[in-house]
Amino acid sequence: MTQKKAPNAGKTTADLIVRNLEAHGVDHIVGIPGAKIDRLFEALEDSPIRTIVARHEQNAVFMAGGIGRITGKAGVAIATSGPGVSNLTTGLATATSEGDAVLTIGGAVGRADLLKLTHQSMDTVSMLRPVTKYSAEIGDPAAASEVIGNALRAAESPRQGGAFVSIPMDVLNAEITKDYPLMGKRSFAKAGPAPEDEIKDAAAAIKKAKKPVVLLGMKASKPENAEAIRAFIKATNLPVTETYQAAGTLSKDLQSRFCGRIGLFHNQYGDYLLQEADLVIAIGYNPIEYDPGLWNTKPDRPIVNIDVVPAQLDNAFNPEIELIGSIVHTLQHLTQEVSGLSNGAALDKILELYRASQKLAFEKAKSTQQGMLHPLEVIKVMEDIVAQDMTICLDMGSFHIWHARFLDVFRARQMLISNGQQTMGVALPWGMSASILNPAQKVISVSGDGSFMMSSMDLETAVRLKSNLIHIIWVDQHFNMVRIQEEKKYGRDAAVAFGPIDFAAFARSFGAKGINVNSVESFKAALREGMETQGPVVIAVPVDYADNPGLMDPLPALAK
Repeated sequence: MTQKKAPNAGKTTADLIVRNLEAHGVDHIVGIPGAKIDRLFEALEDSPIRTIVARHEQNAVFMAGGIGRITGKAGVAIATSGPGVSNLTTGLATATSEGDAVLTIGGAVGRADLLKLTHQSMDTVSMLRPVTKYSAEIGDPAAASEVIGNALRAAESPRQGGAFVSIPMDVLNAEITKDYPLMGKRSFAKAGPAPEDEIKDAAAAIKKAKKPVVLLGMKASKPENAEAIRAFIKATNLPVTETYQAAGTLSKDLQSRFCGRIGLFHNQYGDYLLQEADLVIAIGYNPIEYDPGLWNTKPDRPIVNIDVVPAQLDNAFNPEIELIGSIVHTLQHLTQEVSGLSNGAALDKILELYRASQKLAFEKAKSTQQGMLHPLEVIKVMEDIVAQDMTICLDMGSFHIWHARFLDVFRARQMLISNGQQTMGVALPWGMSASILNPAQKVISVSGDGSFMMSSMDLETAVRLKSNLIHIIWVDQHFNMVRIQEEKKYGRDAAVAFGPIDFAAFARSFGAKGINVNSVESFKAALREGMETQGPVVIAVPVDYADNPGLMDPLPALAK
């Protein structure tokens, strides 16, 4: 008699992992194959999941992080053993510190060789544990669904972050003899509002305050949270400042209540707003975005913290009231309690000063160097041409401070910024992620000439994917953000200069369109050409950073 085959007969652990990812709704996987992980790539060949081959593992996890940030669902990256996995480290640290859901899967030598000094043996689980929410190894095929399921839950549960799963080669190749459940498809229990009595306590404190201020953090820019926040501000008329990663939370009709973004240097009108406040309502704020010791100079002042998880306590961030639960539902209840407040106008003078300073900065902005553009000339052109439904992905450098302070956006998660690890090289991979998720919509990514070269090898990937993006490079042949800080501290710079690159020719060598500009008008023309071009376009803009020291200068004291 022929023995009846098990449902998974002939299938391997790799196939089981892919089935779990399919069940979870994973649409895209980014990675680079190798001998210890190639069985998983082979299994993906028979899957509806789209496999995208990157040119560097760090960029692969950046792309997965971009998918996680935009969708809230874990992006997935795969790398082979040894240095393939170690190259995931920076991307995982960025995702975990900044709340982006990412699952990474790495190959490993066979179980018998894990403790040997053999080719590509490395304790990657221990190595990546400090930069992830979950780091584990699948030691047996029977554990595959469990480990993948738990990794996805960790990556997507509040606060979201990175997860890593290591798979020894012999486990990955092992034949499955049982029908194991698919744990990747489990959904999460939805959180409700914070307890009603605590919401009432918060409402009483807000009503009692004479100068309450709202501080928005990274979780505020989650689209559903942003809608609830907008309703709260409309009902209360409270003044608002936000961290860089909260960009786009407020809608354009609330612009009069906005006092700009704060971060890095304690010298913005939003800092003044917080300085004068007698109560701070922090929504979705994480201290990694902007050190509370910089903005909270009154440790005894009450703080109401609204978030999905309790605050990590700090000497300068010790909330008197915490509303922990669904930010949306909590705010809906709180809005009902405080609707019609009359204390929202007490700090309007600072809001007016902020708006006047922004207008004056744009009026004065003009490069003093022939063939170069002032940072605000670049941003003004972008504001005039870039539509509000486009996603803007920023790299790290002094250019990102100019964008964060001066570029208005009114859609949640429209402007993506790394301000936790302040990671260089993220803009191009994030831009590709945004284009993958919405191929019909043009994406803008921006980097400096230093940060661009940290991920530029994947411009080829963008060409291969026909990514509908425009990548703008601010050119000055320096690591400029380091330069201005060194000059501030030491009176001179050191180890920040590098040589020129013809970025238009560089882009064309990859098959992208490349454009060098040298004036405001040529930049406008290049942007319009980029908007009409299918596939990636690189625009190199020489920037006059003469006004950069002003990014760190203190503002004039407020008149009492």
